[in-house]
Amino acid sequence: MRIPEKSFSALGIAALAAAFLIFAPALRAQDAQPEESTGRVASQATHAERFMVAAANPLAVGAGVDVLRDGGSAIDAMITVQLVLNLVEPQSSGIGGGAFLLHLDGASGEAIAYDGRETAPMAADGGLFLGADGEPLGFWAAVVGGRSVGTPGTLRLMETAHAEHGRLPWARLFQPAIALARNGFEVSPRLAGLLEGSRAERLRTYPEARNYFFPGGQALQAGDRLTNPEFADTLSLIATSGADIFYTGEIGLDIVAAVRNAEGNPGLLAQEDLAAYRVIAREPVCHPYRGRRVCGMGPPSSGALTVGQILGMLEHFDLASMGPDSADAWHLFAEASKLAYAARALYMADADVVPVPTRGLLDPAYLTGRAQHISLDTAMETPAAAGNPPWREAMLYAPDASMELPGTSHVSIVDADG
Repeated sequence: MRIPEKSFSALGIAALAAAFLIFAPALRAQDAQPEESTGRVASQATHAERFMVAAANPLAVGAGVDVLRDGGSAIDAMITVQLVLNLVEPQSSGIGGGAFLLHLDGASGEAIAYDGRETAPMAADGGLFLGADGEPLGFWAAVVGGRSVGTPGTLRLMETAHAEHGRLPWARLFQPAIALARNGFEVSPRLAGLLEGSRAERLRTYPEARNYFFPGGQALQAGDRLTNPEFADTLSLIATSGADIFYTGEIGLDIVAAVRNAEGNPGLLAQEDLAAYRVIAREPVCHPYRGRRVCGMGPPSSGALTVGQILGMLEHFDLASMGPDSADAWHLFAEASKLAYAARALYMADADVVPVPTRGLLDPAYLTGRAQHISLDTAMETPAAAGNPPWREAMLYAPDASMELPGTSHVSIVDADG
């Protein structure tokens, strides 16, 4: 059975919007704010006795909590939360993109990291983001359309994690998102705000995106009731048939067709890319900090290595005596961040392609030396020097001056088993 192409309107948007992030370092003329700002809200401390879900939308949080109340694991809840976010927060994440997952077994203390990030199409080469003049394309010329779409990994990651750590049936985890897509949900102020920005005008380029986000030619407003029956049909197929229908079945065929036929900027994604995709289980990057063990996702993510460097430098200062809101504490954090991000730009990349000096960047002696560059009295010039960590001989490629992009989402879940 073939599914009508229009059934993939929301899925296609997620793929085109989220999957380009893997290629961002190759771009020039990069926009400082590729995702419009919708304001900031101060976080509040919250306590729970049994379990907790933290995500970017209350509908997703509520659906995840219901899964935990029904006896589901943190992984079960994660799947439900991600699917709801795909519907209500399509600008930031979705099954058309990629993801990292860090899982901690509360009983054994064993941590495992899953790499479900997008991969470049097998037909991609070094000229993918170069123009006819041999120069790098501008940001929007590179990312809008099919050219920047990689092989999505989020759905395969969810399937892999569920097989190893799930409790509830796979199909059960799709029901909240399917129900919301069919019955409707209120457009959030954040999504509505993003549709009012000038950058959202690019969505009008594609008829399906235009019809979905700008019904009657007007942008959706906060509080509007929005349905997406086509996305509900897509999720129902995956709930029934598993992720294979996405990677080797009807859905995958339509994704490839949409990417390769994108008007004005077609991409290279092929059926072989989808069929060959595999999630990689990796060792988390862990490091000590004041008697604790802090773990995170290692390369190709730069998160754990960057945070580990910052903490390793800050451990040489008495932050507790300064207080969490002191100017001195924030100054130290900013200075340590300058040094950590300098090393990030020079040494961190996809460890399957580039030998990243993971041990060297977290080496205590190296971080002690880096901390000596920090002064309470002055701010160092930027950009800071990257430093010379041990085991760096093969890592001297080139600094990456591309900006951090805010177009993503983060989910944290603790179930009753820790």
